[in-house]
Amino acid sequence: MYEYNYISSKQYDNRLFGNVDKVALGLYIAIVLLGLLFITSASYDPNAESFFSLSHNYMKQAMWLGVSGVVATIVLLLDRRLFHMFATPAYIVGIGLLVAALLFGREVNGAKAWFEFGGFRVQPVEFAKIATALMMARVMSDYSFNINRPIDLIKIGAVIMLPFSIIVLQNDTGSGLVLAAFLFVFIREGLSKYIYFPIIFTIVLFITSLIFTPLTIFTALLVLFTLYSLLRHGSLAGHVQFLCMVLLGALLLSLLTSLDGYVALMIVMSVAVIILLYFVFKTHTLSLLWPIVMFVYAMIFVPASDFLFSKLEPHQQNRIHTFVGVVDDPQNLGYNVRQSEIAIGSGGIFGKGFLEGTQNRYNFVPEKHTDFIFSVVGEEWGFMGAMTVIVLYIALILRLMRMGERIKEPFGRVYCYSVAAMLLLHVCVNIGMTIGVMPVMGIPLPLMSYGGSSLLAFTILIMIAIRLDASTSDNDGLSL
Repeated sequence: MYEYNYISSKQYDNRLFGNVDKVALGLYIAIVLLGLLFITSASYDPNAESFFSLSHNYMKQAMWLGVSGVVATIVLLLDRRLFHMFATPAYIVGIGLLVAALLFGREVNGAKAWFEFGGFRVQPVEFAKIATALMMARVMSDYSFNINRPIDLIKIGAVIMLPFSIIVLQNDTGSGLVLAAFLFVFIREGLSKYIYFPIIFTIVLFITSLIFTPLTIFTALLVLFTLYSLLRHGSLAGHVQFLCMVLLGALLLSLLTSLDGYVALMIVMSVAVIILLYFVFKTHTLSLLWPIVMFVYAMIFVPASDFLFSKLEPHQQNRIHTFVGVVDDPQNLGYNVRQSEIAIGSGGIFGKGFLEGTQNRYNFVPEKHTDFIFSVVGEEWGFMGAMTVIVLYIALILRLMRMGERIKEPFGRVYCYSVAAMLLLHVCVNIGMTIGVMPVMGIPLPLMSYGGSSLLAFTILIMIAIRLDASTSDNDGLSL
């Protein structure tokens, strides 16, 4: 028996690199090399004494690329069982680093989330994402785990909320929001719609509460929920009568008293909810209970959203207000985005050419080598270059999802989907903020934005997924 396992393991070692997903590896290499090219364009100074001086951002990135290559090779040589075995210790270390950064780290752009060693900075949150993904996979791969069981849902919620809370205390909310990507993993693993729908509903309510008045929001919700009930149960006349009675009752109450329209609508709707609940339980039409509960939740949450919003930092409030159009400040809050939009739009179909971008060369776009690296892509490579980059990311994300589906055990599947979800969120938010459809949150473009911590962390994230996938056909002698 020992001899069989030994031979099986030897065969596994010989086939290691043959089993690596070459498509995923090739996509990773292509994105990283393009990133180095764009950083070179964003940082190049024709008046500099030496092109190869380590004072240039692109040379620092090239060094980090070399380190990442070495680390990637090491990860691909590790036994896949180690990722499962050390998921919990890695998570503890990741939490410890976040706490250390909060207490002793250096503050950069308002966030106390960095360690500085000489001329290099390291952001622990990037590595905490790896630890959180591994811990999520570890918890969700337990044979008795059921994502819809309250105790298990509390477990995975705690795994996410602990690092998120520390990151928020560091004043780096944008990085913390990346952990919301795990919601996509939960949906893949069978999370009930009665759990994830309220989360999405809450996000939508919060955003709309910044744009519209409460009266507008609840009038719209009343119409939408009535329409939902109509589609489920029919009876057009009855639903129209209900809607008209509620709206007319609120109108009369506001006209006959000193109450404003919003308060009058809430009073009338409170009475209507009590009547509807009586009707639901008397006739056993429990399908109406779900929209009623959600409407009551909205009645509680919307007034509280102002309080929640007031707890954000002033610069975070300003960014959100600028994004949703409440504040139009092109010379201050919206300057970065406005210049990025100009740069991307000026690139046309095929771009201005490498090192030929005027918005880039004359420093109109702030943070062009980090958060706004995509503006360099759009200006110098145009629409075709920008679409090429987006297609590469989409291909890598889909490849990670495919790898997750073909891995035979839950740990690898959950981990691969976690990496794919984080990549998707990073790409959507970063590109979205450069073209003005997402708020500026300081989230880098994975593998392309300048930054050693981000490059190394995403390299490890992706290589662990590739390593787990490489062993899918080598289960003999490797059972946990």
